[in-house]
Amino acid sequence: MPASSPPVEPAVPRSLAVAGLPQRVRKALEAALTLVTDEIEPHLGSMLNEFEEELFRLADQARNPGTESGYMQTLRTFRLNRSDLIPRFILELEAAVAAIRSPPPATAHAGGTTRNLPAQSGFGKLSLVDESVMDEGMVMREIAGRQEARANLALHLLGQRFGVLAASPAFDTERLPLGPQSLCRAMRGAAQALDIEHDSRLLLYRIFDRHVMTHYWRVLDRLDELLDREGVLAGLTYVPVRIRPSPQRQEAATSTAPTDATRGPGAATMRTSRSGGASSGRAVYHVSDPQRPHTGWMGEPIEELDDDEKVASEQLQQLLTSRRELLGKLRPGKQPRPSAVIGSEDVFAALAHLQAQPLSVAGAPQTLADVKQTLLAQARQRRGTHAELSPRDNDTFELLGMLFGNLDEEIRADAPAAALVKRLQVPLLRVALSDSGFFVRSRHPARQLLNTVAESAAKWLDDADFDPQFLAPLQKAVNHVVEKYDGDVEVFSTSNEQLQTHLQAQVRKAELLEKRHTEAARGKEKLEVAKLRAAEVMSGVIGDQRLPRFSRALLNQAWADVLTLTLLRQGEDSEGWNKQLDLTRRIVEACSRDDALRDPELVAHIEASLAQVGYHGEEASVIAQRLTSSRSDEEEGDTASRTELAMKLKARTRLGEDSDRKKKPLPPRTPEEQARYEQLKVLPFGTWIEFVTNQQGDVVRRRLSWFSPLTDNALFVNQRGQRVGEQSLDSVARMLASGQARIVIAGHARLVDRAWQAAMHALRSFAGLGDKDPEGAEGAGAPA
Repeated sequence: MPASSPPVEPAVPRSLAVAGLPQRVRKALEAALTLVTDEIEPHLGSMLNEFEEELFRLADQARNPGTESGYMQTLRTFRLNRSDLIPRFILELEAAVAAIRSPPPATAHAGGTTRNLPAQSGFGKLSLVDESVMDEGMVMREIAGRQEARANLALHLLGQRFGVLAASPAFDTERLPLGPQSLCRAMRGAAQALDIEHDSRLLLYRIFDRHVMTHYWRVLDRLDELLDREGVLAGLTYVPVRIRPSPQRQEAATSTAPTDATRGPGAATMRTSRSGGASSGRAVYHVSDPQRPHTGWMGEPIEELDDDEKVASEQLQQLLTSRRELLGKLRPGKQPRPSAVIGSEDVFAALAHLQAQPLSVAGAPQTLADVKQTLLAQARQRRGTHAELSPRDNDTFELLGMLFGNLDEEIRADAPAAALVKRLQVPLLRVALSDSGFFVRSRHPARQLLNTVAESAAKWLDDADFDPQFLAPLQKAVNHVVEKYDGDVEVFSTSNEQLQTHLQAQVRKAELLEKRHTEAARGKEKLEVAKLRAAEVMSGVIGDQRLPRFSRALLNQAWADVLTLTLLRQGEDSEGWNKQLDLTRRIVEACSRDDALRDPELVAHIEASLAQVGYHGEEASVIAQRLTSSRSDEEEGDTASRTELAMKLKARTRLGEDSDRKKKPLPPRTPEEQARYEQLKVLPFGTWIEFVTNQQGDVVRRRLSWFSPLTDNALFVNQRGQRVGEQSLDSVARMLASGQARIVIAGHARLVDRAWQAAMHALRSFAGLGDKDPEGAEGAGAPA
């Protein structure tokens, strides 16, 4: 009989062929794996191309020969091994899918690979975690975390479906095969095949985030639809519980924690996640939900699906035809003048000359109407007869003029980027003349560039919201389009990619800064909770015992700070807290008993505890003596010293004094205010809210980074992640109900989309269809 040995974990299958799965399960997993690999493989190729170009650029810009040599060596190694990365990546993904019914590894997260090593008895070899490993893990977790926030509903449904395929409970996002964390683990494992240095791998991961992960939420939606067609929990959806609003009366002088109430109508369209975890209690929204709040940073892609381009184009043509017919009826007696029609190619060529002309030149057309008049005047001079545009080209001029007119209403004229929007007029006019998809496709490269430039000058931006360092990349992108565009829309794509690099760097900085402010706000909440608990404990210990008034004041101020700090540092179950609690009882007993004996040990402990909260020397000694004495205020010999101590205590800054400011009691919330309050309580962190700043209706956009259900405090930051203040959810709810604040929804988040919706609403109203199209009306009524 062989000698006993430590149990060894069974080998985890690395491919679906040897996984031994049921035929139906294997078929569904093969289809899922094929869908994902087909979708992302082209993006992996473009990722490798950009990585190679970036290495060459870094080598070319290196300031010393050693750094240049290092980059060139990395480039040579990469070129030798780049063909191995995509096959290795797909193998890693297949291994994650094949192991769906295997026990989870000891550690599996986005930051680490899922290699299964034999189990070792005891602790084995212990060592510090290598810093590079920790850095890579942190980068990958951040990449995966952003995508999980974008596709939370799809991931929730996929977790249920993969749980059925695995014959196990639902998968969380960490263990979900083909989820964002699984992709990040596969990329980290595949990157080892390149045999490049740590810093180069980090650069590869950032490019992987831009090319592959940015659009992965769409792949997850298609993957969910595929499994639904395969019959894995067919018809699975998530239906929210809808409850009629039941407003609650608000007590004016109750505890600081707001009372819970039933959900109001403002939250009726939300799908609340009850899967637990960090997002428990937050709302989950589907991509197609028109009322989902906008949570992305400026320049980030909006998770929105375009309508059918063909149908949208037909509807647009119908509206334009109706407009022309109505205009013709309004001028029944006017005979058209004989004129020559300018061909579209001639218009396109004439605009090329205007495109190269700077706006600062005297006589240069400043608006699209000026451009049109200039073209017609030039045609008259060349031909000697009256000239006009074709109906299609004339419609394009009118549509783009309406779009830019609506944009002008939402752009600050004094913003640094405002002039760049005007410089894009002629290039965009040439794009629209050659590609009608510009108007109906929200992800058109030219439209995306216009949106990025326009939002940099939006009225909702405060002076501190715009990063001056971003102006140079904006100017470079616009100059590139003006100088290079001559019919190839890839020019716009190139400018977009350059801007996205700078925008994503800004987003990372803003997220990091926001995280710091959020952690500070959470710390303030813990302090407030500790203060409330310390006050509650103090009140329970004192009870109805009669203490000298000054001693009671010292207990409620100086000693309460000691209890608060102990609770914060050590917790309520710690030995230190129990020791301070026992000490508090001894202090109360000493202050309430006339026959209490002097206890030098108690005095020394009080002095040491007071020193930890900022009371030092003679001040701590006097307080300690007073807290161990039962003398009444009348029996106090030195009234002057007591008064002096009282003045010092009054002038002293206490723990969490900012959060201790008394607020004026507000009247009970109305039903509408209560509904808004309940809506705020389930909003996802990161929701943008527009606040009206003056009587003219100007707004500023702020991000709801975090709020506390205990203290009712809400933290707001600006576009750069900078803290702009804290408000209570109650005050924000009242502003929402009164129209002084508006929640930004994703459908109206992009400036160009809002301007286009307003233009479409104007066309529908002109054709008498405005009231029959709620979508158009809603687009026009979007908050500015």
